[in-house]
Amino acid sequence: MAQRFGGKYSQGGETPHATRAKRIEVDPVGARSNLLFIPAIILVFTSLNDGAQGLALGLVAAAALTSAAWMLREGVKAEAAYRARKVAERPALPRKIMASALTGIGVALAAYKNDPSMIAAVLYGAAAVGLHVSAFGIDPLTSKGMEGVDSFQKDRVARVVDEAEKHLTAMSAAMARTRDRQAAERLTQFQTTARTLIRTVEEDPRDLTGARKYLSVYLRGARDATIKFADIFANTHDPQAKADYLALLEDLDKNFAARTQKSLLDDKTDLTIEIDVLRERLSQEGVRLK
Repeated sequence: MAQRFGGKYSQGGETPHATRAKRIEVDPVGARSNLLFIPAIILVFTSLNDGAQGLALGLVAAAALTSAAWMLREGVKAEAAYRARKVAERPALPRKIMASALTGIGVALAAYKNDPSMIAAVLYGAAAVGLHVSAFGIDPLTSKGMEGVDSFQKDRVARVVDEAEKHLTAMSAAMARTRDRQAAERLTQFQTTARTLIRTVEEDPRDLTGARKYLSVYLRGARDATIKFADIFANTHDPQAKADYLALLEDLDKNFAARTQKSLLDDKTDLTIEIDVLRERLSQEGVRLK
């Protein structure tokens, strides 16, 4: 979306945190995935004059291709979320692999409609599967960053992180209704701070106990406040409501940043203790370190 230029002396000015690095969100789907909806549409129209059997095969093939395109979109999104996290489980449903299989089925049915040869249909379908896999790859098949983390703790972290991301997504959806650029940018800055805390917890699940209140209770409250602000501001454009909401985001941002910093300091303290213990043990073994 295009945005007008702004600066220190522009209307609306810069927020106190305008110089902070922004987290750029890029749609992971891309045009290639969206283009795969087109063959199904073309197939439907070209099957209208092929008689009952041809039409039926064309519709089934189009349904398979449409399902494949939709499954690919979801698979690409899941893979992007997987790659964005340092600690993540593999996608539970191999959507990209299923998309390749559905593409092969759709192409095989379309080929059989025009050339009723089973061998030709299988060959076309297999070629389509191979090309699809070459173009889009397959789903991640292994979890990452899970070494030394028990399954119970891993599940707890996954649930809290998923809930936190849902709250952040709901906040963005509500803010879109206000069409206020300054408030939207301030919300984005807070979301960046919140996601930094989320990544910290993902990297070290031991931080979950201290951060859980922030990622569940506080984020849920921020979500509710954002929805309430959007409902009010979209209808009244009340400047006091906007000022109160921006002040709330300011307080939340500082608290989330402080919680993240505390987690990092705790990690440093743990490392210092481990080093001191190692030095003492080596000293007992007669190894002296300068």
